[in-house]
Amino acid sequence: MFPSERGYPLRKSNFTRKIWDPIRKAAGIPNTRFHDLRHGCASLLLAQGTHPKVVQELLGHSSIELTLTTYSHLLPTMQESAAKAFDAVVAGRRAPH
Repeated sequence: MFPSERGYPLRKSNFTRKIWDPIRKAAGIPNTRFHDLRHGCASLLLAQGTHPKVVQELLGHSSIELTLTTYSHLLPTMQESAAKAFDAVVAGRRAPH
């Protein structure tokens, strides 16, 4: 939560105009919503192999189902990884990480 100058919750429109837009412009970030930072963070974590349960907790999602439904398109290699792990177990090898 970002407080106003008087200590009250800052309205979204004021936050965008007074805080986010100046920071974004100074950093050379194209017209992007503040919420996109949250989505970007989750996307990068999942793409790097962070367990979805950890991402769920970081985002404060009420269930892992919500996280997986929202970000499942970022996990295209999950089935391939599962198949390789299963193959390794059946063949008596250690599963790849």
